[in-house]
Amino acid sequence: MNPDLARFSVNQMTVKQLSLPELVDACVRLGVSNVGLWREPVQAYGVEAAAKLVRDAGLTVTTLCRGGFLTATEPVERMEALGDNHAAIEEAAALGTDTLVLVSGGLPLFSKDLHGARERIADALAVLAPYAADRGVRLAIEPLHPMYAADRCVVSTLTQALDLAERFPADQVGVAVDTYHIWWDDQAPAQIARAGAAGRIHTFQLADWTTPLPEGVLNGRGQIGDGAIDMREWKGYVEAAGYTGPIEVELFNEGLWARDGREVLAETAERFLAHVI
Repeated sequence: MNPDLARFSVNQMTVKQLSLPELVDACVRLGVSNVGLWREPVQAYGVEAAAKLVRDAGLTVTTLCRGGFLTATEPVERMEALGDNHAAIEEAAALGTDTLVLVSGGLPLFSKDLHGARERIADALAVLAPYAADRGVRLAIEPLHPMYAADRCVVSTLTQALDLAERFPADQVGVAVDTYHIWWDDQAPAQIARAGAAGRIHTFQLADWTTPLPEGVLNGRGQIGDGAIDMREWKGYVEAAGYTGPIEVELFNEGLWARDGREVLAETAERFLAHVI
């Protein structure tokens, strides 16, 4: 493996055009030793088969994305969500990763009750956190940019994420620090320090903010170095808070997906060395 890329992890979504075997092969050829995986392609390949594939290649799975969507009010929907998250925890354990990233979920249809939605997340975590801990998996609450609050994630800031996480032991529930979602928040550096002091930074992810945002917004994460975010500055914040783990690049970008995936992976590694290390 390439020692200069020792902390670099490529999230599977960055090069989703590659099949899992193609991704693993590309990582090995490039000297990348870490990958973040997504449930849907892992399930399609087979969880146990995926675990063997990455293990035999000598790769470390840094995170599994994603659990969450815990804000439903209807009892049947809530039970279904808990069941899906139990399955996600089992999948994370099978893949050998200690971190399951949670996207908390948006407001239920016709609801305007943000506070109530956040409390339902806490209720679900009370069930899921000990279940995950018994299987060696930590839950990482990921705050998403406020533009996603209505439909995807009512947790919009690290402050809100930590307020939820701190109801539980640090080795059970922490946070995901993702530059794309928090770079705008002048309270974020202090909240990173708060998270680090308690051992709650469970993953650190990078994506750049480029404009104009695409229609639909979701797939607008820019390649590192193309946008407004100073990646070294944010790396400095998490390292000052005590985080020394993998740094995962997670890009949702139609333009990148339209290109050759191996080329995108190589470019992403180059950008990591140029703008992060």
